[in-house]
Amino acid sequence: MAISFQRQSWPARAVVTAGMPYGNKPLHFGHIAGVFVPADCYARFLRDRIGADNVRFVSGTDCFGSPIDEGYRKLVEAGEFDGTIAEYVQRNHDAQAATLAAYDISLDIYQGSGIGHAGECHQDLTENIIRRMHENGWLHLQSTMQFYDAEAGIYLNGRQVVGRCPVQGCKSEKGYADECDLGHSYAPEELIAPRSTVSGTVPEMRPVANWYFDLPAFRDFLRNHVATLEEDPDIRAIVPQTCAEFLGAPIIYVKNDERELFADVADQLPPHTVREPEKGKASFEVEFETIGERDAARDVLRRAGLRFRTGKALVPFRITGNIEWGVKAPVIDGVEGLTVWCWPESLWAPISFTIAANDERGLPEGSWRDFWCSEDAEVYQFIGQDNLYFYGVAQPAMWEALLPGDIFFHEETDRPLRQTRLIANYHVLLGNKKASSSGAVKPPTADELLEHYTAQQLRAHFLALGLGQKSVGFKPKAFDPDPKVREDTRVADPALKESKLLSNVFNRLARSVLYEAKRNFDGAIPVCEPTPVVVESAHNALAAYDATMKKAELHTVMTICDEFIRFSNKKWADGISAVAGDEGEGIETSASRRQVLADAAYLLWVCTLLMHPIVPAGCEDICAKLQFDPQAFFSWDHDFASLAELDSAPSHAVEELPPRYDFF
Repeated sequence: MAISFQRQSWPARAVVTAGMPYGNKPLHFGHIAGVFVPADCYARFLRDRIGADNVRFVSGTDCFGSPIDEGYRKLVEAGEFDGTIAEYVQRNHDAQAATLAAYDISLDIYQGSGIGHAGECHQDLTENIIRRMHENGWLHLQSTMQFYDAEAGIYLNGRQVVGRCPVQGCKSEKGYADECDLGHSYAPEELIAPRSTVSGTVPEMRPVANWYFDLPAFRDFLRNHVATLEEDPDIRAIVPQTCAEFLGAPIIYVKNDERELFADVADQLPPHTVREPEKGKASFEVEFETIGERDAARDVLRRAGLRFRTGKALVPFRITGNIEWGVKAPVIDGVEGLTVWCWPESLWAPISFTIAANDERGLPEGSWRDFWCSEDAEVYQFIGQDNLYFYGVAQPAMWEALLPGDIFFHEETDRPLRQTRLIANYHVLLGNKKASSSGAVKPPTADELLEHYTAQQLRAHFLALGLGQKSVGFKPKAFDPDPKVREDTRVADPALKESKLLSNVFNRLARSVLYEAKRNFDGAIPVCEPTPVVVESAHNALAAYDATMKKAELHTVMTICDEFIRFSNKKWADGISAVAGDEGEGIETSASRRQVLADAAYLLWVCTLLMHPIVPAGCEDICAKLQFDPQAFFSWDHDFASLAELDSAPSHAVEELPPRYDFF
């Protein structure tokens, strides 16, 4: 195929992931706006760009973890649910799947880490990964302190303990057992002012043994990995910036007014370097060479009664836990009865989903490696910024820890498991505040939004927000806290801003082409060469769109589409106005009108192709009314020189459109 404009290089195969919503609640607007719609847009684009058979768009319910355990416990205690925890998760999963379908989220598979064939694949894969990391020497059995509620007589899972995050500079008041709601990890005993959510008492600390991944050993590898990310112009800056924050030396921050107490015990600490506080800072720094030395120093300072906080650093990454509801951990060195902590297993769950999706297609066993290990494949992971520690730090190190290992190699090319391309979004706010289902500002559920807006309206708006650049407020008028604003018809609805492009401009262009074909061309559009200026404009838009998709700058993609659709509609309006006197003269005697329609139909093709990932339902309706084969119509495998690439006949019959028909 001759290349008629500058195109980007794309992989031969691709996986797109959309995270995993916890199986304890319905989807709220943040799930849809921040992850699922952007990921779906990208997956749809890749299907059009490289072929649907070469793309796997995967996700599923995160069936395990303390939020689910805790949510289930509360409902049972309140008498609001009497089934098993598996039934509780299945109920939530079914609701999530229905919501995703309502938003036209085109997943190849949506099962779960404990649901369906994907759950079976996930159990097998989990055992293989953990055994391989242990065989390679990167797992260590470690006795650590875990919270125990003496009044309730139970060990507490991660979300059954709440306190203040101990990481220096973090202001989160929602620190859980070993991570806060802003994504910082720490040792359980570091949590400030812990409280049991089960009994409300202060929990005890008791030792338990679990497997830990030696994440600190990969600091040099991760520094090189982050440096590579920094040099990649297609990677969002937040990814290497956030990952780099965890790669510094282990540091303890001690309050300035405790300098004398520190001096009294300094000789009891492992080798360290003291750095004086910067101007205006309330603490000085004590730096250590290893995380083990920092932890030993922390014990000394705690016994001495000093106030301190720890800085972000690589700490051993917990692999297992002792709660019953979880993926079963393999028995290694005689250690039995453990389950896998939800975070590590959720990192490799997309591989499990890919395996299950390929199995459903009847593909050979091991074909998942064509997508996850092959040199000509790419994995695009859409995530929220809070999860960059897990996806950008822990995951790359674990992938490296699997080497050497034939299970995770592509046999033909001898390629290992690929590092994934992270596409991290900032927070989508409700108004100007971060919304959380467990916080003061309750977000609307994704289903509630659909009571006021269409999926196409919301998809276009979410993609235009620019969450790849900064946190942005979602301000739907229907959910404005001020009833006067909600009821005032003079106040525009910010959530409908992009709808004007869809309903007024794009809709008008599509209707005009079809109505003109029926009115003056016997229900057919002429297939002839479009004028050069029209082709040039289309090629410029296609090239800009392709390059912008490479960077996953979806808000800029929306701008490109907006400008090109408005250009196309104006081209039609100006052209048809210039030949207005030709109406009714017939095809043979109206060459100028024929050319105007041919140009408009060509432009409509390109507009619809570009908008297909954004508002698929309306675009597929346009294709159906134009009566083109959708597989060809939505493919980038064209020169985009003429509609003759879709139909070589002199004219192409289209479906008759009812009066005042709306595609959007």
